[in-house]
Amino acid sequence: MKTDIEIAREAVLKPIGEIAASLGIGEEQLEPYGRYIAKVPYTCISEKKINKSNLILVTAITPTKAGIGKTTVSVGLALGMAKIGKKAVLALREPSLGPCFGMKGGAAGGGYAQVLPMEKINLHFTGDFHAITSANNMIAALLDNYIFQHKTEGFGMKQILWRRVMDINDRNLRQIVTGLGPYVNGLPQEGGFDITPASEIMAILCLSKDIEDLQRRIDNILLGYTLENKPFFVKNLGISGAITVLLKDALNPNLVQTTENTPAFIHGGPFANIAHGCNSIIATKMAMTYGDYVITEAGFGADLGAEKFLDIKCRKAGLTPSLTVLVATLQGLKMHGDVAEEDIKKPNIEGVRKGFANMDRHIQNLRGFGQTVLVCFNKYAQDTEEEIELVRQHCAEIGVPFALNNAFCEGGEGAVDLANLVVETIDNTPSGALQYTYSDDMSIVEKIIAVAKKIYGAHSVSFSPEAIRKIAKAEELGYGTFPVCIAKTQYSFSQNPKAYGVPTGFNFDIKDFVINAGAEMLVAIAGDIIRMPGLPKSPQALRIGIVNGQIDGLS
Repeated sequence: MKTDIEIAREAVLKPIGEIAASLGIGEEQLEPYGRYIAKVPYTCISEKKINKSNLILVTAITPTKAGIGKTTVSVGLALGMAKIGKKAVLALREPSLGPCFGMKGGAAGGGYAQVLPMEKINLHFTGDFHAITSANNMIAALLDNYIFQHKTEGFGMKQILWRRVMDINDRNLRQIVTGLGPYVNGLPQEGGFDITPASEIMAILCLSKDIEDLQRRIDNILLGYTLENKPFFVKNLGISGAITVLLKDALNPNLVQTTENTPAFIHGGPFANIAHGCNSIIATKMAMTYGDYVITEAGFGADLGAEKFLDIKCRKAGLTPSLTVLVATLQGLKMHGDVAEEDIKKPNIEGVRKGFANMDRHIQNLRGFGQTVLVCFNKYAQDTEEEIELVRQHCAEIGVPFALNNAFCEGGEGAVDLANLVVETIDNTPSGALQYTYSDDMSIVEKIIAVAKKIYGAHSVSFSPEAIRKIAKAEELGYGTFPVCIAKTQYSFSQNPKAYGVPTGFNFDIKDFVINAGAEMLVAIAGDIIRMPGLPKSPQALRIGIVNGQIDGLS
């Protein structure tokens, strides 16, 4: 079969104006970025039309390091919907450069189910991530300058919470010292970098409803504490207007198309293991304004991405999915069925059967939210019919609709059965009212324990002294009603990345705690998870280059 990039090059793209026109968006409303990409102003959103649209969440079982294929399924489902005559629109997340040059090589779907132009989407796209990086680091520079310029007046910071970011995996920048050298270089202090998707600015962009809400949230960013132990915010610097200017264009979602010219809005950041892992509320609502069926995805497994999508994004945006699609693969099931990682591509009936426990736990969790769940089997070339039939039979036994997705190889035709089943399920047994894992009025500790026990299956939850101190400070500052965003490994329900399947009897340890006052959510950091990834021994960057004038290595 052809590579992703070969398929992408052969696809016949329509001018972005035609894609917009198919949705009813006039060309005068577009801000084109070349022939095939455009930004659409958030003012085009219609809350009235949103209520008539069906939102479909695509999530997954606990993934392998190779992933599960949620984006491929999301794109495939949109293609299949179009094949059966439904007006479907995608609302996806933007890829991060770090993983593209590190482990993945790209994140725009795969095979004949891609969003295009994939090279631009995977690289600089419309500059949204660069704008977020610049805004984040501009705040850091202006804070350092404020401290430097007002030091002689007795001003100082007891603790600085704000870190710099960059959209590159760079472990050497996790902890640094700045301001070394002569006095004119600033004041020496410890600092560090996170990856751009983990920036609070990314969360703010994804959760803001308009430009005024964006600036309000930026003003409320907690930067640290003064020598008098008083909280110090961006509004104390008086710079929220300048930061909003940097993000003005980035706030609008990006319109592109699939390999079969289906419209797709791509906006906001990934990484549900260290952030909330959803695309922007604005992009989702834009898609729902123009589509009868809107397919969106949440990062990693349902314990991370779907939980945050439902408990944070839907809570804040007033959204309720009509259906949740849970993606499963034989490789993923085998990994959670005690099959060695090097053997998960080989047939193993018993491994598949054992792996059902992981899938079933995700189904149970999603049903606990009031969601109707459909299992989508993402087919790979080496999968055997006997193993696929085993998954089908198991889903029938537990009363979960099952469909096979083969859009990777066949495009929309390979997802027609999936699309028909999705429509039928929404028509007959749509999801009920959303039931959150915790209520707003629960304490922060109670919220964290609720997620750890109800979603992850933890036996107990412990908190480091540092986490306890920061949680108490958050309550004191009036942030107790905010939802919690737990940062943990994506490879297990627990904080141990090697505890596959459905671990039980484990303690869930909260080691640190971050107040995102502007984003209006609280980040609890579990185990050894870090917010600046490192590069593998053989990064994908070794295989990316230009061959005969065209980009190669993005797959």
